[in-house]
Amino acid sequence: MKVLVTGVGGQLGHDVMNELAKRGYEGVGSDIAPAYAGIADKSAVTTMPYVQMDITDPAAVKAVLESVKPDVVVHCAAWTAVDLAEDEDKRDKVRAINAKGTENIALVCKALDAKMVYISTDYVFDGQGEKPWEADCKDYKPLNVYGQTKLEGELAVSGNLEKYFIVRIAWVFGLNGKNFIKTMLNVGRTHDTVRVVNDQIGTPTYTLDLSRLLVDMIETDKYGYYHATNEGGFISWYDFTKEIYRQAGLTTNVLPVTTAEYGLSKAARPFNSRLDKSKLVEAGFKPLPTWQDALSRYLKEIGETLA
Repeated sequence: MKVLVTGVGGQLGHDVMNELAKRGYEGVGSDIAPAYAGIADKSAVTTMPYVQMDITDPAAVKAVLESVKPDVVVHCAAWTAVDLAEDEDKRDKVRAINAKGTENIALVCKALDAKMVYISTDYVFDGQGEKPWEADCKDYKPLNVYGQTKLEGELAVSGNLEKYFIVRIAWVFGLNGKNFIKTMLNVGRTHDTVRVVNDQIGTPTYTLDLSRLLVDMIETDKYGYYHATNEGGFISWYDFTKEIYRQAGLTTNVLPVTTAEYGLSKAARPFNSRLDKSKLVEAGFKPLPTWQDALSRYLKEIGETLA
């Protein structure tokens, strides 16, 4: 099986490439940079083939995919700066990447009869209520530009392909790039007290664990919509921060505040990011480990544990 992975300069694409290598699959990484620009480690992304590709350029996407001839495209590339996406001068670029760029890939996948994995988000929903969102729920009401453009990407995939996996995730963390854990560790070292919202509820997703699931998926033809975050129960960002500091051995005081009290975000955030993952089990896929276990492994990976 030959797999093209977009966005290998980011957290998830990096780990998907490594997982493909572990299983002996032929992986080709791509991103906007002329050469791989992620972390330098002993992993597959530095040794497996890399090709530059601007997903917003239909001709470039067509040329690269027709040259690579992948059996599967795992599409991890996206604009993920949620607040910046709200700026008037950025909205066209965000849509070009998340919506049109995804459509460009889907159309070539259709011509090549290739499978496609599209990584989406809980932000396609309005985040109201307390009931976990089901994978096949179509009650879309994005609250911000990022969520709207990711939804448009979903529709571009489902509207053009039959061989697709649309996988919604939330609260992502991994080795490559920035994330909430890295930010809170930095803040915790320089502040005695931090304020963290406690009225946004969800579950974190470790890209290392998610990458294993995605490769499990592409080995099958169990197409459709899925939700995939780590197990371990629903928590707030406040709860998450408390556990990060506990496991990292930091004594920083964490104060719970409401989203309104915090008041720094330009983009509206969903309060209810609970994702129902039961469809994974029903399809025979192995759930991800608990987020507590994932956090422990991640902190060891980045050298932030008590040990």
